[in-house]
Amino acid sequence: MLLIKNVEIFDGRSDRNTSGHVLVDGHTIAAVETSPISEDRATVVVDGNGRTLMPGMSDAHVHLVGMANTLIDFVMASQTQLAAMSLAKAKDIVMRGFTTVRDMAGDTAGLKKVIDDGLALGPRIYPSQAAISQTAGHGDFGWVYQTPTALGGKESRAEEIGFMRVADGPDRVLAAVREQLKLGASQIKLMAGGGAASMYDPLYTLQFTEAELRAAVMAAEDYGTYVATHVYNVAGIRRAVEAGVKSIEHGHLADEATVALLAERGVWLSMQPFEEHDHGFINEDSAAKNREICGGTVQVYDWAKKHGVKTAWGTDLLFEPEHDARQSDMMVRLGEYFTNAEALKMVTSGNAELLRMAGERDPYKSARLGEVTVGAWADLLLVDGDPLADLSVLGDSGKNLALIVKDGTIVKNTCDIGTRGND
Repeated sequence: MLLIKNVEIFDGRSDRNTSGHVLVDGHTIAAVETSPISEDRATVVVDGNGRTLMPGMSDAHVHLVGMANTLIDFVMASQTQLAAMSLAKAKDIVMRGFTTVRDMAGDTAGLKKVIDDGLALGPRIYPSQAAISQTAGHGDFGWVYQTPTALGGKESRAEEIGFMRVADGPDRVLAAVREQLKLGASQIKLMAGGGAASMYDPLYTLQFTEAELRAAVMAAEDYGTYVATHVYNVAGIRRAVEAGVKSIEHGHLADEATVALLAERGVWLSMQPFEEHDHGFINEDSAAKNREICGGTVQVYDWAKKHGVKTAWGTDLLFEPEHDARQSDMMVRLGEYFTNAEALKMVTSGNAELLRMAGERDPYKSARLGEVTVGAWADLLLVDGDPLADLSVLGDSGKNLALIVKDGTIVKNTCDIGTRGND
């Protein structure tokens, strides 16, 4: 048993804190009380001394392999090195307070197993495995002089390492989706429009026909889960929604009518509060696309709030491992668009609601995530300061996270701790 007492509890769902005490039994929360909880000699006791206790946070759009490795690593490093770096960096994510992530491109099912088995420290992972792209789409990293795989050419390096899968036509898209499910995907990621980092696709492009998208949606639904699509532009978002896609990743170039459509259809907007410096680019074309994307952030967030769109938060950091700490910066940045309470609920219980869309493929469905409630997973952060009053305290996790509990196990502690029970 673990007792965390004398804390101000942000439960992940409310707009205010409640004074109280929290008891953890095994992997889950056993009690949340305003009155003192009895202790016995076997109880590990942490006195919060008035600090804020909140749920572990989640990042709904990460690339664990992409965050941990550079672009040169992707080209030159062995798959063993890529995986080892990803596992080493996974610890840093937890130490920043993110106990769960939804990985949106990369071979991470193996990392998930090692972490879930307790052999290494890292976040819970909802893997998508390889993101699926059409030829000349956002996930096609084959060189222009190479024959496309759809025409019998050799796989690109991104396909060889399980980061991307290029597929054209409904039959091949069906096979690609089923391949990722076979490899352990909890949800499916498709590229439905142009992107900043990719070489062949302006932002306005439509990617995958409606028939291809519907094939992916059907294959995912047959396995009890859903499809999420990378897409920025209006036409691409609308095509994806009509095909049955349940989560729009990014969406920064949407218009108001399209944002309202997401609310009407109950489709999630998994968006990032991008600023230009969040990513570096090796060519001006990509930098220009990035500027256009970032320019839409404020307006789309405003429309999402106006129309009541289910909005998730993620980071989408790639290829600059030295800047991975921007994960915390981007979370704090949510406070520029939402109230502190709205931001905190988004990165805890809100993201958790999106994660549960995996349905039968949800690997952690036996307990709730992102809450300090009885029966929820015991992922807990003890914060020096009150994030509801000052969100920026979560920007310096090394200084302000006094205690981190993941899955009922203490992984960081700077508080007094003991077994001071009285039978």
